[in-house]
Amino acid sequence: MYIQYVGFNVADSSRTYNFDVIGTEETREFTVKVQSEAFRPACLKLQDGPDICFTRLKQELQGETQEARAEAHLGIGERNIQEYMEQHYPRRPLAKKAASDR
Repeated sequence: MYIQYVGFNVADSSRTYNFDVIGTEETREFTVKVQSEAFRPACLKLQDGPDICFTRLKQELQGETQEARAEAHLGIGERNIQEYMEQHYPRRPLAKKAASDR
């Protein structure tokens, strides 16, 4: 299976990322939507859009079975964003005060 990013569309309140999933027997089209508000300071960068959507689609495809195939239209939720941010932009631990600062 091969996942190919083929572009995105911008709407008033969201971005929709388009992917083709190429398998041995068929090619399927998928879209993953991200609300525009996710691209705000201290959150996702515009450059993160394709990657977070690719990650979401990949997770969905890994969980599919013959009886329960992946949905063609997916969305990015707050939980997806939090997990992505923790993996790609981990918080640095706060520096401890030096003994001379006490």
